[in-house]
Amino acid sequence: MHAFDVLGDPVRRRILELLADNELRSGEIVEVIHAEFGISQAGVSQHLKVLRDAGFATSRVDGARRIYRLEPAPLQQVDDWLSRFKGFWTHKLEALATEVARGKKERGE
Repeated sequence: MHAFDVLGDPVRRRILELLADNELRSGEIVEVIHAEFGISQAGVSQHLKVLRDAGFATSRVDGARRIYRLEPAPLQQVDDWLSRFKGFWTHKLEALATEVARGKKERGE
């Protein structure tokens, strides 16, 4: 599965956001995803499998628990691909920063 197919799903994006902060037990992930999306444990497990199979996450067994961790390499590949397009918005962001600074200066901030 292509990285953008993986990232195209809001549930998988949310799981990655959770894992970006730290490792989590599968039960912790299920709790959050169920609360936010109403998805069952089995549904969350399927999303976790997609993330593992695509290389976005790894898991390890800790007793009866499975601990998940974010793998940054696929995200770096996405960032590398997006870098070709950053020129389209970089100058606009710089112009916005200039306008913000001008506004602060006019207000005496």
